[in-house]
Amino acid sequence: MSPFPGGPRPTHGVRPRRPPSPQRDPKQFESLRASLLYCPTCQTATPAREKLLLVLPSGNLYEYLCAQCGTSTGSKTDQAPGGGLVAP
Repeated sequence: MSPFPGGPRPTHGVRPRRPPSPQRDPKQFESLRASLLYCPTCQTATPAREKLLLVLPSGNLYEYLCAQCGTSTGSKTDQAPGGGLVAP
């Protein structure tokens, strides 16, 4: 028995799903920045501040801090442009 009144659901005018198209700009999501992170002190997701800790040959090291209490909630390293090579 059909769940639709009057018989089976018509399929005319319904387009089959297409697979997602490839990204047009491959660098679109090259670097993400966190806006909310879980803080163990506040015990909730809070806004995060990004703080540059170190500039390394392989990239920059950032630390995320809770905007309410200042507790460290995470870190990330950005890759240096040019493959991480340093000129003498």
